[in-house]
Amino acid sequence: MRAIVLGGAGFVGSHLVDRLLARGDEVVAVDNFVTGRRDNPERNRDNPRFRFVEHDICQPIPVVGPAQVVFNLASPASPIDYALLPLETLEVGSVGTRNALDLARMAGATLLQASTSEIYGDPLVHPQREDYFGNVNSIGPRACYDEAKRFSEALITSYGRVHGTPYRLARIFNTYGPRMRANDGRVVPAFVTQALRGEDFTVFGDGTQTRSFCYVDDLVTGFLMLLEKGDARPVNLGNPREMTLIEFAETTRKVVGKGGRVRSVRPLPENDPKQRQPDITRARTILGWEPKVSLEEGLRPTVEWFRRELGL
Repeated sequence: MRAIVLGGAGFVGSHLVDRLLARGDEVVAVDNFVTGRRDNPERNRDNPRFRFVEHDICQPIPVVGPAQVVFNLASPASPIDYALLPLETLEVGSVGTRNALDLARMAGATLLQASTSEIYGDPLVHPQREDYFGNVNSIGPRACYDEAKRFSEALITSYGRVHGTPYRLARIFNTYGPRMRANDGRVVPAFVTQALRGEDFTVFGDGTQTRSFCYVDDLVTGFLMLLEKGDARPVNLGNPREMTLIEFAETTRKVVGKGGRVRSVRPLPENDPKQRQPDITRARTILGWEPKVSLEEGLRPTVEWFRRELGL
């Protein structure tokens, strides 16, 4: 098939591009490198089935011709990024999503939207199911990302009702793997780089907040199964194995072979989720999908990636 990947130079987007090319698809990747890396599309430069377009999707997207799918992964996604780029995050979630929809409609494609567990905010329901409407502060420091993604879902579903454009909504939970940026502020690169350097693991709050970590290869598989078998309702894609950040630090220490103690550096940020665990019943039932890669197994290539990145 012909696939268009918006955000194709990013962490998840580049893995998706590689998987599509590996199975023989034609891929057009679009990115403006606000948070993506130039070496990600560069690795496929000589593949005749790959084309890269440097472009901001908040402007009409200059890709023409039919396609079977438009994957919209274009957005800052780490707390550091969207804190620095709040207006850009809101714009790509609104104007960028509208342009992605127009592109999908013109191409006769299905739009697959990378939504997020942040839809649920700091949840009052645990684990989080797709029918939970969330607990989100619309004027808080995380609102630019949370509300951009919530608006994207509202825009996509309304657009689908008006124009009949088919779509899929993937609500992604914490995902990790090679090609993450060491300085992106998320806990996996933070803990792995601290362990490699033999430093203490630094947490906000007391470290008892929970997360659930999904390896990027499992997530990409989920995207493709969602495209093939999904419906118009959101689907959680994530690993239901929940752990505290203290437990994650211990796991990281075991895989890396070193690392210091867990040390709190400041109070928990406003609206930071205290619990995060996906209910993946719909993914298991509708798609036949569940994650296969254990945290320990997925951390090994992730650690090696950061070891090379940091020259350690």
